Amino acid sequence: MGEIIKGKPVADKISEDLIKEIKGLNAKGINPKLAIVRVGERPDDLAYERGALSRSKKVGIEAEVKSLPEDISQEEFIEVIKELNQDKNVHGILIFRPLPNHLDENVIKNVIAPEKDVDCFSPVNQGKLYEGDKTGFPPCTPVAVMEIFNHYDIELEGKDCVVIGASNVVGKPAALLLLNENATVTICHIYTKDVAKLAREAEIVVVACGVPRLVKESWIGEGAIVIDVGINIDEDGKLCGDVDFDAIKEKASMITPVPRGVGSVTTSILAKHVVKACKMQNNIDIDKSIAIDNIDESAS
Repeated sequence: MGEIIKGKPVADKISEDLIKEIKGLNAKGINPKLAIVRVGERPDDLAYERGALSRSKKVGIEAEVKSLPEDISQEEFIEVIKELNQDKNVHGILIFRPLPNHLDENVIKNVIAPEKDVDCFSPVNQGKLYEGDKTGFPPCTPVAVMEIFNHYDIELEGKDCVVIGASNVVGKPAALLLLNENATVTICHIYTKDVAKLAREAEIVVVACGVPRLVKESWIGEGAIVIDVGINIDEDGKLCGDVDFDAIKEKASMITPVPRGVGSVTTSILAKHVVKACKMQNNIDIDKSIAIDNIDESAS
């Protein structure tokens, strides 16, 4: 059996580091704050919201929820975003998507302040992702995938990687992040001729297509590393991923489970992005540890 790489140790390490950073910020009179904007009450939004609020509280980030009615007008919605943009106490804004059809995301994505856009809604942050600009905010879920690679010392440089799924939220940004680490990346989508063949030849397979257990054992090469981003409910009402975990775990060298895999890291990345945004908005070098700075100051 391959190694089952769980998300909790990754999330716990990120949270541990964030607690130190936030204590350093608090000592400077700075209190990181997240604003969550939710339209309606979709179950998946509510589930993620609970996780985000819990993680924020755990690390010391203040969080508020703007719960808006399903029929809110676009003008009213934009006004809420503009108010958050101008609120100096709010450092990060998370807008749950997809929005209802009557709200035009192509308009709204240009309203959110890029420096507060902690989940890559703004075209500014999408461009920074493309360029590998570290001052931007890539989507939280693909960053969670990269954190898992880093935590488990998985080498990416020169590796043949296949990403199954080409969404703007996970697939495309995951491919760009892998490319930025000098991996060789193939993206598979609904029009790809032979996804199974391409996946079978890969050393690393990242699956984010939203189809329960789509990826079978025959799709995976012996000893490959498999990262399952999917979260689905199967015909028996059970949570499952996009890969056939029980069959593939015997063949892969490493594999993430669902649940307790990538999803458990995502809210920690959200918190990390809020702290990063807070530091940038307060002209603090994002490459330096607040906690270390404070130790140095106290020693002088």
